[in-house]
Amino acid sequence: MKNASRAPGLQKDPYAASDAVRFGKPASGWRLRLYTIVFQSDTAAGKLFDCIVIAAIVLSVVAVMADSVESVARRHGTLLNAAEWVFTILFTIEYIARIACIDRPMRYATSFFGVVDLVAVLPTYLAMIFPEAAVLIDVRILRLLRIFRIFKMIHFLAEYRLLGRAMKNSGRKILVFLSVVAMIVLIVGTLMYIIEGPEHGFTSIPKSVYWAISTISTVGYGDIVPRTELGRTLASIMMLIGWGILAVPTGIVTAEMTAQKFRSGPDELACRDCGTIGHEPDAAFCRVCGESLPKTE
Repeated sequence: MKNASRAPGLQKDPYAASDAVRFGKPASGWRLRLYTIVFQSDTAAGKLFDCIVIAAIVLSVVAVMADSVESVARRHGTLLNAAEWVFTILFTIEYIARIACIDRPMRYATSFFGVVDLVAVLPTYLAMIFPEAAVLIDVRILRLLRIFRIFKMIHFLAEYRLLGRAMKNSGRKILVFLSVVAMIVLIVGTLMYIIEGPEHGFTSIPKSVYWAISTISTVGYGDIVPRTELGRTLASIMMLIGWGILAVPTGIVTAEMTAQKFRSGPDELACRDCGTIGHEPDAAFCRVCGESLPKTE
């Protein structure tokens, strides 16, 4: 069997091993084969599965957006509705497959990705059960909930999960940074309330804090502006501070991503046929099925 080439935009998921531990990888049989396709993207079938689902996610989100345009919905409503059911059935099959091929289905169902998978299919079924006239639910809101399918992309691109882990590990540092920013805007907002006063639009401390937030973030809506010389001087200082602090969260997350790369070490060789990982760097064949392993770059 020839080795499958790597699909464009898809990289080996470095967290496949952790998924196997968390959700329980089956030992053998059809469940193992299904697990290899659904949860591991280093096999030819797994890559094809990932490409199909990613395409379905993008197209389903485009369909939801098109359905919100009145002229498009009026002209192509039947086609959009049919496409929505196709996507819903596809995502339902995917969700059932994920639950069926693991040893701990409830752990997956209650995880972040499990909830996202459920939200991807639930609105369409609820909209069918509860018609437009139902008092308990608004079907238009349910339709909009389908936009959350875009979160399913995280399943298939390891880079999303790498970024998510970096942000999670950087959470304490970012929280400290945000607390400092909160203190700055609270102090400056109070000072602007004292300096400018209600006659210049700074009618309360919360409204002055709102001005400070829009200024330090360099947004500057212009709905409230200082009129006095002292107020403009303070506003100039806030603008300069804003330029300086914008790069801080980016630097924190970037440093954590770099640290993760060094901690993770070299990529593990994974079999493209059965998905087994943990081979030696110089291994040429899979230790389980004997299939040729991809050459390391």
